Amino acid sequence: MTWTVGPTNSLVDVAGVRVGHYTRTDDGWLTGTTVVRLPVDGAVAGVDVRGGGPGTRETDLLDPRNLVERVHAICLSGGSAFGLAAADGVMSALLTDGVGFPMGGPGEVVPIVPGAVIFDLGRGGVFANRPDSSFGAAAYAAATDAAVAQGCVGAGTGAKAGGIKGGIGSASTVLADGTTVAALVVVNAVGSCVDPRTGHLYAVSLGFPGEFPEVGPIDPERLAQARARAAEEVGPLKPALATTIGVIATDATLTKAQCAKVSGIGHDGLARAIRPVHTMFDGDTLFTVATGARGADAAPDPFAFHALLDAAGDTVTRAVGHAMLAATSVHPPARTIRSYRDALL
Repeated sequence: MTWTVGPTNSLVDVAGVRVGHYTRTDDGWLTGTTVVRLPVDGAVAGVDVRGGGPGTRETDLLDPRNLVERVHAICLSGGSAFGLAAADGVMSALLTDGVGFPMGGPGEVVPIVPGAVIFDLGRGGVFANRPDSSFGAAAYAAATDAAVAQGCVGAGTGAKAGGIKGGIGSASTVLADGTTVAALVVVNAVGSCVDPRTGHLYAVSLGFPGEFPEVGPIDPERLAQARARAAEEVGPLKPALATTIGVIATDATLTKAQCAKVSGIGHDGLARAIRPVHTMFDGDTLFTVATGARGADAAPDPFAFHALLDAAGDTVTRAVGHAMLAATSVHPPARTIRSYRDALL
């Protein structure tokens, strides 16, 4: 298997994909929005929702039985169900740019913007502070093809996982035939990304050589302290504050049904990095977008599609690892949330 990491090891290694964040951390705030912008003509998309408490938008449209094939952006946000409003700002910006599903004359378009949210309400100290349409518009305007900023930014600003700080992580893989598959994940889970026996992240075992820093044995006392703090954070009723969401992208030419399958295998990647995952308190949702930049003649045969699926799962796992390593401790009035590095390394 001759797979390699893409140039930035992030979602933008898929040509034509751009990522923008809007982050708010001033008094009473700890939340944000992340927008994945796609080529002007959009990308074929699919979705797989596994969590028991999802907050989503336009996921029914992605059913392969339904009309619209292409989406123009994906909006990921904090704010629980309130945060779905961030996608309105993305839609308005796309309309201004003349991008969307054509409905008639010039400029008469309806932008297609699926989205999903995490629960981070109150983590900045004020429960009512949540993203609105202005967050989506700002994240859309900030989108670039530069390496994706990771950690406590955008939709990952208020995230936590298993009682420690979560955030945004990204990774990419270039397959032997040149196909690129990449993932961006907002890690905000009931489950833990850390093996309680060793203190190591589950995800690092699937990294490419040199991708993750070598971590020696964790000090037993620090590990015991971290376990105790995590148990306190994930107490009775608190598991409701969860959900991991993300986007997988590829330059392959795929159908909507194939995109849905990629998303499903992406959830296998989550399961390798977060335990437990897909609980009734999580709304775990993964979108897949296929730009088709490699051309219709490069549509994968069954064996090439199998390789793409395999890579997608591992890429999601690695993205979770990067999220946890990039996250930094935060100290809002509500309560300090320690990062993996501060808790164990």
